[in-house]
Amino acid sequence: MTIGAQVSRDDDDMRVSTVTISDVTFAADLSGALFWEEQRLLVVSDLHLEKGSSFALRGVLLPPYDTLATLSRLAAVISRHDPRTIIALGDSFHDRTAHERLSSENRDVVAAFQAGRDWIWISGNHDPMLPSDLGGTVADEVAIGPITFRHEPTGARGEIAGHLHPKARVSARGRSMERRCFASDGMRAVMPAFGAYAGGLSIRDAAFAKIFSANGFVAHLLGDRRVHAIAASRCS
Repeated sequence: MTIGAQVSRDDDDMRVSTVTISDVTFAADLSGALFWEEQRLLVVSDLHLEKGSSFALRGVLLPPYDTLATLSRLAAVISRHDPRTIIALGDSFHDRTAHERLSSENRDVVAAFQAGRDWIWISGNHDPMLPSDLGGTVADEVAIGPITFRHEPTGARGEIAGHLHPKARVSARGRSMERRCFASDGMRAVMPAFGAYAGGLSIRDAAFAKIFSANGFVAHLLGDRRVHAIAASRCS
């Protein structure tokens, strides 16, 4: 199976905004990924692969296409940015044995993503013991220049984390919209979940107040055609 996407330059311009974290400017992709052009580094968080099959094991039947959908979206992002390194920022798999349920076809897709580039799996709370046969390397966290990549946010300066699956609700023109978002105050950021079946936690939850400064932070909402930067205080 081949997963790929062709995106026009006009579409590229609409899909990508910018987020600055500890004086480093990242491209904030509409998919929920971050790209550090200087390092040619792509970051995605909380893929939660095989969440559908995990639920099925507990008797909750969901359409079993979440892994394919997530990998298809990831293929499109890789095509847009052509990264040299990819960091998967934890909870790449929905449970400790989810990697064993990956089809051989989807394993081949992941291997194709890794070909010719560095791939780093950050350990998450859902997948703390990732095996070596997935390709790439496994780490608890990675520091590059002023930026530290880890799964669970601590509020440290220069931190990019995941885990919380931020989402925000805004009202405009008489209607309300809830979307996944990046949450950042310029010193640190929490990334949205990338996985097709991953849920979200409102940025108004107390968990975010523990991370960001008293001056507030910005929600970078993943809209239909572009990323919208809105003060968290304006979100309901």
